[in-house]
Amino acid sequence: QVQLVESGGGLVQPGGSLRLSCVASGFTFSTYAMSWYRQAAGKEREFVAVIRSAGGITSYADSVKGRFTISRDNAKNTVYLQMNSLKPTDTAVYYCKARFFPSEYWGQGTQVTVSS
Repeated sequence: QVQLVESGGGLVQPGGSLRLSCVASGFTFSTYAMSWYRQAAGKEREFVAVIRSAGGITSYADSVKGRFTISRDNAKNTVYLQMNSLKPTDTAVYYCKARFFPSEYWGQGTQVTVSS
């Protein structure tokens, strides 16, 4: 049974940091590209960052470039999203996604709220 379980969300002040984790099970984690997406209230889900299965190649949305870092630990079947210099506009539910064409899996999401 495939599972993606996100954690690490919460309430943080502007300028603060959080690290999200996504633990995977039920598939060969190391062969999948892993991504983070987010969805703010009333808005469509949007891409945040991706890390490829091999070589650790990463890509980011312009809105988070230089502030967020995606990484993975294949030994722990875990992908991370380090978020620094957080802004109120980063408030959203954050989801991780695993993709190895044509398979695609999503987690249930974790809420991140940036507010003073």
